[in-house]
Amino acid sequence: MTVQKKIIRVLIGKLGLDGHDRGAKVIARSLREAGMEVVYTGRRKTPSDIAKIAVEEDVDVIGISLLSGGHESLIPELCRLLRENQAADIPVIVGGIIPIQDVPDLEKAGVQKVFGPGTKAGEIINCIRELSCKEMK
Repeated sequence: MTVQKKIIRVLIGKLGLDGHDRGAKVIARSLREAGMEVVYTGRRKTPSDIAKIAVEEDVDVIGISLLSGGHESLIPELCRLLRENQAADIPVIVGGIIPIQDVPDLEKAGVQKVFGPGTKAGEIINCIRELSCKEMK
């Protein structure tokens, strides 16, 4: 008998007016190469868009790339909307230009992990695997 492993589904999104998506696309490709299914939302999405897509697509983890600021309002709003839509069990990770002093507030809002510039794809992949295992329990 073969045991079939569940494929991890990850939503990669860009919030706000940030038009720089190269990093998000590189991470999406790395996740696909690691055997994950990636739902890439494209640029300039609202927290409402991301929450809705995450629920509709039944993703295991949400990864947000943010380079243009706005993280102090956009990320907490996304986490609030997930809770409001009974989807608070979907872990949220964030990557991009996030000042270190803002990380505790993002974690308080519900973010599981914040990745800064230069983070290796392997570190992100391992984090997503760990979070999706916790989510499946």
